[in-house]
Amino acid sequence: MANLREAQKRMTRRLLLEAGLELFKAKGYAATKVDDIATAAGTTRVTFYAYFPSRSELMKALIDEQLNEALQRVRSPEHGSTAQDLVATVAEGTPEAITAWLRRTIDSWPAIRPIIRLGRDAAVIDPELTDLVERWMGEAISDIEDGLAQAGRFEPHQRHFRGVLAMAQLDYVAQNWDRADWRLTRDQMLEELSASWVGLLT
Repeated sequence: MANLREAQKRMTRRLLLEAGLELFKAKGYAATKVDDIATAAGTTRVTFYAYFPSRSELMKALIDEQLNEALQRVRSPEHGSTAQDLVATVAEGTPEAITAWLRRTIDSWPAIRPIIRLGRDAAVIDPELTDLVERWMGEAISDIEDGLAQAGRFEPHQRHFRGVLAMAQLDYVAQNWDRADWRLTRDQMLEELSASWVGLLT
């Protein structure tokens, strides 16, 4: 019976997260109220607050859980979260490994792009969410830095900044790919991005 209750709790929480994400995408973060999310999830305001103290806490959970899940990031005491495959890819440093990692990441853009955009929009409205996405980006930058350190490439003061440059490129392309006219196919974009990463990180 206890296992059934736990499964029901996990399901309710998942429904609230999914309803919140869909409503944030459809109406915007500012226009979405707690009652809207609870109704869309088939529950009540009281139930919502049993899982999330506020709308901003639900937004944090979307970043911490769904975004990290989509990118296979796990909790890390050093950085908050880490993607071991990114660390290993950077440490290996071959064009093939970097291209393969970027391809997998690009495949996940439909899942991650809306959450990152919403996180940035939400930060404008809720001060407690300021820098939420940027802190998460900082964790990815730390992965690159760790990979470079494992490989012994570059001086310590260069590693972090090279991670900043690599993630800034990836983030900008990810957020603008569907609305920019760069006259590139997806494969051409991957090739150019990969060449840039190889130049930065190897």
